[in-house]
Amino acid sequence: MSGGRVSSHGSAHPKRRRWLRRKQRIRKRVSGTAVRPRLTVYKSNCFTYVQAIDDERGRTLVSASSRESGLRDAENKVSGAGKLGLVVGERLREQGISNAVFDRNGYPYHGRVRSLAEGVREAGVSL
Repeated sequence: MSGGRVSSHGSAHPKRRRWLRRKQRIRKRVSGTAVRPRLTVYKSNCFTYVQAIDDERGRTLVSASSRESGLRDAENKVSGAGKLGLVVGERLREQGISNAVFDRNGYPYHGRVRSLAEGVREAGVSL
């Protein structure tokens, strides 16, 4: 095999294959720096995860998830994602970061993804 990442497109479920294609299309254009990190979202069936990544150095600057103790008691996943956005925004502000690039990671911009982005903006970080 040549260098690069091994793709799991071939044996993946068709929905996962489409998601991976969308994700790769977005990642070609979106990249983060230390001053303006990439804010990426991952959704599982139960939880939502967020990371602020400096792609130049390959470092995660801030991370949070809906599994954390203060965020587990949300009435539903969408409102929980909004609270998660506020937490991530506050953590970014503590590190002196006021701008970020939003990477929706191949997910449509509605529901949990939109609520999270709005929560980050409410915390004072521009996306």
